[in-house]
Parts: sequence; structure tokens; C-alpha cells
Amino acid sequence: MAVKVTVFNNGPLRIEGEPSDFTIYDAQGAAFGLGGRVAIGLCRCGLSANKPFCDGSHARQGFESVCAARELPPPKPKA
Repeated sequence: MAVKVTVFNNGPLRIEGEPSDFTIYDAQGAAFGLGGRVAIGLCRCGLSANKPFCDGSHARQGFESVCAARELPPPKPKA
């Protein structure tokens, strides 16, 4: 199964896949232990007490962000 990332309106980024399909790293390159989860929510609102993971704070605080799928322009050439 390919890794699937879903942007939930007014909510988190959800990553789904087999436990061996994805790893989440901190800024120092250390991997988070995901406990064998096949799906995880990443915070987009910045309010979670369990960052980078979602704890539902977006719903309690009224976070709003609607993201519709679109085509991105091609990357600019590197100089």
C-alpha cells in the first residue's frame, strides 16, 4: 500500500500506510516511535499539547483552514 496523506479541512494532516511505509523524524533526525500505528494525525493548527501529533485541540479552539487540491507550478530551476 502506498502512503496516503490527507489534508482534513479545519483539522490535521492524516498519514496512512503500513508501519514500515513511513517514518516521522524530528529536526535532529531522530525517529518518533509510532507504536505500530497504520495512521497518524499531524497537527496543523499549532495548538496541540502533543506536537507534532494532533490531539483534537483544533476542534476545541475553532481552527479553520480549508485546502482544496490543486496543481502546483513546476519548481523553479536551481541556479
